[in-house]
Amino acid sequence: MTEQQLTIAVVGAGGKMGMRISNNLQRTDHTVYYCENAPAGRERTVAAGRTVTETDVAVADADVVILAVPDIALGPVSADVVPKVRPGTVLLTLDPAAAYANLLYRREDIEYAVAHPCHPSVFLQRRTEAELNDTFGGIAAPQDVVAAFESANTEARAVAETVIRLMYAPVLEVHWVTVKQLAYLEPTLVEVVACMIGALLNDALRETVDTVGVPEPAARAMLMGHVQVALANGLRGDNPFSDACLIAMDYGRQKLIKDDWKSIFDDAELDAVLKQMLHLEHIHR
Repeated sequence: MTEQQLTIAVVGAGGKMGMRISNNLQRTDHTVYYCENAPAGRERTVAAGRTVTETDVAVADADVVILAVPDIALGPVSADVVPKVRPGTVLLTLDPAAAYANLLYRREDIEYAVAHPCHPSVFLQRRTEAELNDTFGGIAAPQDVVAAFESANTEARAVAETVIRLMYAPVLEVHWVTVKQLAYLEPTLVEVVACMIGALLNDALRETVDTVGVPEPAARAMLMGHVQVALANGLRGDNPFSDACLIAMDYGRQKLIKDDWKSIFDDAELDAVLKQMLHLEHIHR
């Protein structure tokens, strides 16, 4: 990390993620400019006690420009912003999809980084009520961040890490990977698989309550406790599953999981899901 005083521009400061990271950056000693074009976003930014600065002004002298805008908007937004930054600027995006799909406007004289929060671990030892209530991260509960940096410029990467740790604070560790690896983490690992399973658990809960007729408090209590046991046993090996449970798990795989499910980790499948997410006809390399 670096100790230098930085100038940071947040483009899209009034959006969901823009507000989250701006809340943290506002508490730092660095110079931070908040840019937002949408009227509702401008209102939210001002209501939070921040001044809205025009993008052209904010990015002109910034050391780091954060594009806190949806993936589908990163192409046109970067095309507008990147030509206006000075050489050596770090352009930081929050999701890997657009970077992997080569949608970002390119310049050889600036640095590109992507950083995505891991969110507080389900196994995090939470010690305060604020940590208990912070399931998303960036407020009180510490989290890791996975980031990608596209060049060998160690000084610029240190600048990027400084900003990443501030905007997602409190941060335990920043893990550095490639853009492609980050794309396999998000969306494939955590959205295609983990978030889908989370929604499936809720669907199963509704069937248990609405179709089978189990009282919801009983069904919810049973599910919540067993989700923790399933994750602790499956991901950490805390305790072995019972023999009967293993048989039931195999039955569940046969009923719910396709034999070729691991194909989602093929490059062609990564391209397929990103095309759908970004509304693209092709992934450009």
